[in-house]
Amino acid sequence: MKISVLYFSEEGSTKTMAETIVKGMVSVEEVEAKSMSIDDIDRAYLKESSCVVIGTPTHYASMAAEVKSWLDTKSVKLNLGGKLAGAFATAGYIHGGADIAIQNILTHMTFLGMLIYSGGSACGKPPIHLGPVAISSKLDEFTDLFEVYGQRMASKAKELF
Repeated sequence: MKISVLYFSEEGSTKTMAETIVKGMVSVEEVEAKSMSIDDIDRAYLKESSCVVIGTPTHYASMAAEVKSWLDTKSVKLNLGGKLAGAFATAGYIHGGADIAIQNILTHMTFLGMLIYSGGSACGKPPIHLGPVAISSKLDEFTDLFEVYGQRMASKAKELF
């Protein structure tokens, strides 16, 4: 089973966390995962993916303009409907609006017909209600959280598909 983790990254934090999610995903048996910048997507791999996770840096309590533009224009041509979906964000500080950025991405994914999943508190600790958030200056402190999120998304994708 293939899974795509798409991201936009300015300074490398969001890319690092995308790669951390992939590490968690590939720890699940029979799962292949790949991280890709939204500027350089392997369309064939994405088409074969059962699950798509999108990540963004947080800008003014929202997703980066590049992610919004990609979701508004390019994503609609990729037939993402029916795929399992999730989102994550990086931020400069807590309470910077990363949760709102994630909600914005999830709303777009819903409009595309994707199946939203995060695991929530049903998976136990750590609870990941909307999607994981990492503070850019402390990425190492969030590695375990992002790996767990990747494992949960991959496990749910296997269960569903």
